[in-house]
Amino acid sequence: MTVRGNERDERIGGKTVHFTNLDKVLWSKDGYTKGDLIGYYRAVARWLVPYLKDRPLTLQRYPNGIDKGSFFEKNAPKGLPDWVPTALERSPESERGHIRYVVCNDEATLAYLANLAAITLHAWISRTQSADSPDFLLFDLDPWTGCSLQTLARVALAVRDSLEGLRLKPAVKTTGGDGLHVMLRLRPGHSYASVRDFCELVARAIAAEQPNDVTLERMTAKRKRGRVYIDWVQIGRGKTIVPPFVVRARPGAPVSMPIPWKIVEGWAKNSGVKAERALHRWTIENVPALLRAGGDPWRAMMRSQQSLASAVNRAKRVRK
Repeated sequence: MTVRGNERDERIGGKTVHFTNLDKVLWSKDGYTKGDLIGYYRAVARWLVPYLKDRPLTLQRYPNGIDKGSFFEKNAPKGLPDWVPTALERSPESERGHIRYVVCNDEATLAYLANLAAITLHAWISRTQSADSPDFLLFDLDPWTGCSLQTLARVALAVRDSLEGLRLKPAVKTTGGDGLHVMLRLRPGHSYASVRDFCELVARAIAAEQPNDVTLERMTAKRKRGRVYIDWVQIGRGKTIVPPFVVRARPGAPVSMPIPWKIVEGWAKNSGVKAERALHRWTIENVPALLRAGGDPWRAMMRSQQSLASAVNRAKRVRK
């Protein structure tokens, strides 16, 4: 390791990563620095990288800290080391018709991105080898104004119960923000359209059963207070999610964390739990130790690739 004041070069997996401005404070109220961010991502790399591997990434960078705004970077940044992989994907939103995305397949790349103050990494739910076929199903549960944690938990359990009733096995995680993601691993071969249509079918059934808890209204001005917005439109080629163990640019440096369903069940039974305190309890301070002690809470789900074919037919019969 070569150290030069507030900079250093370090060999990680046979690659040299140049770190700069390590003591730059990114979380002003908490005092966390860029060095702390790099340290966190290196500490959780063995659990995080499998969720990033071979996926195009959009970087959300905060060069002056979380209080000074951010910018999203889809195109691979200039000066990228030649050992950082990239993926060229077609994109109608680009003048060139394509975007060259960064791909993160190892700890060295993850550390390099953290050094860019890319606090939050947004990943596709499909891989570069099968960009048109998602390997995750996703229900993005977004609490609207006035929604309690108890209501959010109740809706998450309704999604779980609906999927389990269709013989699927979903898992849940915090987003690191205000919501929850209910997800499951898919077998290869599903199209984005088929997954999105299935999620819409399930979401509409839940909204019909729980109209006081759920909204499907995309226009925010028309949403009623206290509801949970179930977003299935987030399933599409080029759309992204925040993967497990990724940091969010919020006070306390919370992390998107896979959690057991029993925690969600507890929230649904207790109206006194404060949402922010509950959802943001997993941070860059405690997540590395939790992973070292218990491993990835989603390891069983990641080994179980599920098919929607039979579930779609069952869901259609239920709707009839």
